Amino acid sequence: MNANVLRYSAFTSDPQGGNPAGVVLDARELHEADMQRIAAEVGYSETAFLSPRDDGSFDVRYFSPKAEVSFCGHATIAATVAHAQRHGPGERVLHTRAGPVRVDVDADLTATLRSVEPRVAALEADDLAAILHALDWRAEELDPALPPAVAYAGAWHPVIAVSTRERLSRLDYDFEALAALMARRDWTTINLVWREDVATFHARNPFPPGGVVEDPATGAAAAALGAYLAVHDALPPQRTFVIHQGREVGRPSVLRVRVPDELRDGVRVSGAAVRIDAGEVQR
Repeated sequence: MNANVLRYSAFTSDPQGGNPAGVVLDARELHEADMQRIAAEVGYSETAFLSPRDDGSFDVRYFSPKAEVSFCGHATIAATVAHAQRHGPGERVLHTRAGPVRVDVDADLTATLRSVEPRVAALEADDLAAILHALDWRAEELDPALPPAVAYAGAWHPVIAVSTRERLSRLDYDFEALAALMARRDWTTINLVWREDVATFHARNPFPPGGVVEDPATGAAAAALGAYLAVHDALPPQRTFVIHQGREVGRPSVLRVRVPDELRDGVRVSGAAVRIDAGEVQR
């Protein structure tokens, strides 16, 4: 079964930046095996497959080159901007494996997703030790004001904050060891962050479960970070902040996050998306 695959980069206005995603706007005739094959051929960290419903909403599934994931923020931004370019701005409702996600695309083709209800949990000491060992990081390099935890906004991500930009800039980890740990715990990425100031973060996200060394922009992890900061009373007064990601891999990205007063309303993550190629590709 063939499908028209679009290529967009999310959280950027430059095709050379952001996080690339494959997008299939009508996947109703595709089987799961077709989706996995297409995602592997496209080779991006995720490809989003939309299946329109009669009520105007969409079923959506996300596949990395290796496996399906429950939710992917950057592919959501890419897919809804791609759809809006053809059908106009407005709200889309996506039925993901994690639950319903609403996305508003404005006239400037900036998309804002509203996550499922987030959660934050403790990170077990043994798991933290295993993560640090795989990263070759030391506990004393972590930021004591932002303790390690695990956060969820559609997918689970350990949040590990370091105290210096220099520590974050050096990332050369044991791919197989981290992949095995993440598979056992059902974690999607490890969200490694450094807080420049109260409203500015820098992030790196290893993604070995998807066969990707590092994700250049991670919308699901950004939403999870928003919930983490709210629980730890570490948000700025306006409850908004910016994440810079992808610089180290040559694909700079900007993610804007807004956390409502009630976390059950879902964390908002906003960004632009841009077409990478000029034509649709049959897969």
